[in-house]
Parts: sequence; structure tokens; C-alpha cells
Amino acid sequence: EDIVFSSKPEGRRVGHNLEANRKISSHLVEKVLNFKNSGRWLDIGFGNASLLFTAKEYGFEPVGVDLREDNVEILKGLGIEAYYGYLEDLKFSCDFSVISLMDVLEHVPFPRAMLEVVTDLLEKDGVLLISMPNSENIVWEAMSKQGLNPYYSELEHCHNFSRSRLYDLLREFKIEPVRYGISERYRVCMEVVGQKIG
Repeated sequence: EDIVFSSKPEGRRVGHNLEANRKISSHLVEKVLNFKNSGRWLDIGFGNASLLFTAKEYGFEPVGVDLREDNVEILKGLGIEAYYGYLEDLKFSCDFSVISLMDVLEHVPFPRAMLEVVTDLLEKDGVLLISMPNSENIVWEAMSKQGLNPYYSELEHCHNFSRSRLYDLLREFKIEPVRYGISERYRVCMEVVGQKIG
């Protein structure tokens, strides 16, 4: 863990490629707007923070969590509430309208434990925006047949999810998938919006 987070890839530096990432992040925020259009937005593993900057521009109150302490300090310096550490070790004063897990859950050894915490932090009818590779599509199958699937050798990934498996997992935690989309950020990735039931 210390080795993985000791370096910071260019794309995960706060503010990286700000203008281009703003446009991509706007598409993510717009996927949420039919279900939530205001409130506190928690981005777990915020990386370059583009999603938080853009959510703020749309009127949300941004909050970030990350395992790169220098990124957290930069975000705080920009006036955005941010926390360093693991989600399950942090305490928040109130629930969130939106929580985003953008290419995070596949890195977590025990995704159910993380989803349990996420569900507890979501307000009634709160929205989860989640992104990850989808092993259930024609591109994944073609790359796998050709021996070119990069996710089979991705050492930081603990899991490969299919759309079907992700939906089943979300429903275990009373999060109903309400929108599916294809990611503009990474290869063969899906973006799913889920809403907390009850």
C-alpha cells in the first residue's frame, strides 16, 4: 500500500488537465441530475478532483476522500472539504446526497464492506455514481480472445465486475441501478447510477 500510493501518476494530480477533465466530469454530473440536483457530494478516491470541481460548479457541496495526503492538502488549500484515509475510518457530521466511486471498488479487497459504509452515508433516496471496467461486453471479449485485455494484468485490481454482478451487488445493499452508461475515461468501463431505496 505504501508503495502504491508513494507515487502519483500525472492524471491523479489535483488540477491535472483541468479544462478537458471539466468537460468529461460535466457528463458525469449530468447523469446524476435527474435523481439529485443539490446537496453534499462525496467523491471517494478523488484523484485529480475534476469531478468535485465540476459538481461544485453545478451547485453541489463537494467533499473528497483520498489516500494521497498531498492531494488532500491541495484540495483543502482550495477551500474544499477533504479527508485523508480510509472511508471506514472517517466520521462525517451528516449524510450525503451523492457519493461517487469512480474506478475505486475494483481496487478494494472487500467491496461489500465498502458498500455497507457507502449505504450508511447516503441519505434517503441518495445517489451512488460508480465506474469500473465491465467484463460483460463485446470489446472485453475480443480483447480477451486476442490476449490483449489489460485488466488481467492490472496488479492494483482485486476484482473484475460484470454489469450483471455489479447490479446484484448493489441491490444487496438496497441500491437500485437506475441508469447505465459507457465511460469516456477508461477502456471498456461502465458508469452506473444507483439510488438508495428507503
